[in-house]
Amino acid sequence: MYPQWQPWNFLWNDFRNTFRNTFRNTVQNAFQNAFRSAFRSIFWNSLRNTCRSIQWKAGWRSTGQWRSPLLILLVLTLTYGCVVANRPAATLLTDPFLQLPTPTSVRVVWFTEFEGGEHRVEYGDGFQQRAIATTTKLSRVREDQRSRVGQQTEPGQVYQQPTPRDIWRHEAEVTGLTPGQRIPYRVASLRANGLFTRAIASRPFTLAPLPPPGTPLKILLTSDHQSMPMTATNLQKVVETVGQVDAVFLAGDTVNIPDRASEWFDDNRGGAFFPCLQGRASYSLERNGTTRVYTGGEIIQHAPMYVAIGNHEIMGRYGRLDSLNGEFEDAIPRDVALRLYGPNGLNNTAFSTDTYEEIFSLPQSPEGGETYYATTIGDVRLVSLFATNLWRVPSLDPSAKGRFREPEAKLNSREDWGYGQIIFEPIRKGSPQYNWLKQELSSPEFRQARYKIVMLHHPTHTLGDNVVPPYTDPIRVVERNAEGSPAVVRYDYPKSDDYLLKDVMPLLEAAQAQLVLYGHSHVWNRFRSPAGLHLLETSNVGNTYGAYWKPQPRKLPDLNPQFYNLENYVTAGDPGGLEPITPTLAPVTGDDGQPLPFLSSNDITAFTIFDTGTGTISSYRFDTRTPDAPVVKFDEFQLGVG
Repeated sequence: MYPQWQPWNFLWNDFRNTFRNTFRNTVQNAFQNAFRSAFRSIFWNSLRNTCRSIQWKAGWRSTGQWRSPLLILLVLTLTYGCVVANRPAATLLTDPFLQLPTPTSVRVVWFTEFEGGEHRVEYGDGFQQRAIATTTKLSRVREDQRSRVGQQTEPGQVYQQPTPRDIWRHEAEVTGLTPGQRIPYRVASLRANGLFTRAIASRPFTLAPLPPPGTPLKILLTSDHQSMPMTATNLQKVVETVGQVDAVFLAGDTVNIPDRASEWFDDNRGGAFFPCLQGRASYSLERNGTTRVYTGGEIIQHAPMYVAIGNHEIMGRYGRLDSLNGEFEDAIPRDVALRLYGPNGLNNTAFSTDTYEEIFSLPQSPEGGETYYATTIGDVRLVSLFATNLWRVPSLDPSAKGRFREPEAKLNSREDWGYGQIIFEPIRKGSPQYNWLKQELSSPEFRQARYKIVMLHHPTHTLGDNVVPPYTDPIRVVERNAEGSPAVVRYDYPKSDDYLLKDVMPLLEAAQAQLVLYGHSHVWNRFRSPAGLHLLETSNVGNTYGAYWKPQPRKLPDLNPQFYNLENYVTAGDPGGLEPITPTLAPVTGDDGQPLPFLSSNDITAFTIFDTGTGTISSYRFDTRTPDAPVVKFDEFQLGVG
């Protein structure tokens, strides 16, 4: 698209681009060899000889002295143009994506690896309208020995420890939009390239403001992408099956390690978060000796995305030198960090959602900011909760910093404890989030909405593995030796205190919520409560962690009933006591040929679409072992139907 004639405030930059591009092809062959040699060795002598070879007939003759500053400027300009023309072309790190629409505006966000000069959105007919972006630098993103980025294809080839990476975020608000009208847009970032300024532009896409009530929408319901093997396949099949969607509801776990930049942008295996959602992935998936390359889907360039926080959006204590994985696993409760380190910088000394909040522009609540919020999209009132805990290993090994015990070697150093499977943000009755949720559920916006959806990461009801132990604060038991020092530190999780089942679900049912969307276990299953509330986990996107339905038990450690109440840890089925619903159209079958009430597969990927025009929620599956076979719609139900 560039260079092109621009309004006067951009005229000089574009004139320089035009000058360079026009003259480069005609002068490069004549000057390239001479001036490359000049820059490598005796620049000024070569430059002088070249100047003398030019027959300049503007009323003067060469006398061996350089009498024309204009000639010198011309030659230097052409020379530099030849040199910089051979540099690798800069690109945008991502395509633009849409955030936070209002009835008359929407925000456009994109990322670069250069700070640049001006960054803008060009939109409307002929892209004549412009919105200037605000630029910020991501403060915590890094690479380390486990990154797969650039030249590092094996652990530790380039990075031996966490190393900061420079990435800039650009956000512009496009205003003055008409509800229901979609218009073209593109983004451009101006980057200095020597004497020139290059405009690096995206392809054109489309945007629209917040859809008004009554607008039929197609909304993608998804979660747990995490650069998993089938994620690119899944999102490619979304676009191939239903076309352009109008919004994305993502119930947490966008990436694995949120401060590892390449997981968001450019993992060299081809399956990073943004490429998969923008149709720019290149992920090779091998099944049964056949390899297919999947690109993901061009989705969020055209549709706003709403995200809930999962456990993989949260980093632990900041600044470890061993690895980003070690930092990710090193979260501790805020109250413990307060006692150990004081009140300042709890996002460094306890845990942090900084990168998540820097990357996305989401609705906000006064109490929770972007971590929990409510918003309206068309006929949908969406309530997004901060309900997730720290996954700890279930091992009882004496060296494990696990969900059931502390490592024996660290019993006398509380700063090295893990504190069990901690809940990051309280949601129990009486907590700020609970009180906010109670108020939101009684608001006119929620009560009057045609569709009432609550999104969170941790499951309320599931056949998956990650629902055990119960969603409650760990109960710590310390056994001491004769000297009074800790000999064993154990954690138990009373099922009767599961905050989601005991406190949150009754609120949602009383408020007549219609759908709870969650993830975390990487399975597809759905339930319906006695009050008629639909519960859906559609997280078998990139892989599975297993479904545990009779007679398949969950893999729990050998807990001693002398120390643990085994009734707290349900080995099969839904710990919340609901029966799963068998898919209504084309369920997969078990080894006995009987239909299964779930999908749990590392070969079959599933996605779900909510059609607000009809109230229909449809789930689709695609078997990657038969890549030429069609996508299968396997389940369908309606909201608002008894």
